[in-house]
Amino acid sequence: MAKDGDGRRFPGAPLPVGQLIPALTRPAFRRRSPAGAQLMADWPQVVGPALAAVTAPLRLSAGTLTLACAGPVAMELQHLAPELVARINGHLGRVVVERLRFVQQALPGRPRATPAPPPARPLPAPLQDRLAALPEGELREALEKLARGVYRNREGRG
Repeated sequence: MAKDGDGRRFPGAPLPVGQLIPALTRPAFRRRSPAGAQLMADWPQVVGPALAAVTAPLRLSAGTLTLACAGPVAMELQHLAPELVARINGHLGRVVVERLRFVQQALPGRPRATPAPPPARPLPAPLQDRLAALPEGELREALEKLARGVYRNREGRG
């Protein structure tokens, strides 16, 4: 309810935005602190593109920032920890992060690298001749694909 200059309330009057914000932000800030949310949003600007490519902030709790690392980066980051903490706190404008904790895991939101399939080995000559004798089309492609699968499985056993 809005108030006039004498302090009287008017039912149905719009509320000031400042009065609505705490009710909207309280649930979000229970799960994640404002500093943690800002840090996660600005991570590439805080640490630079090279470190942002191999790290991601997971959570900020009681002065400890947990970082997900890709590969053997955790060892390097342990040596850079004092500089990294200073850079983070400088970005936030106050001391929020006191310690770093590293967890090796796939980085959130980034696809895992899949190994390239092995190069296709040529089919045996007699089979290639029989496939070549078939007319072009879906049947020939399906039979060639089947033959490659059979010979690939056969090579894996032997």
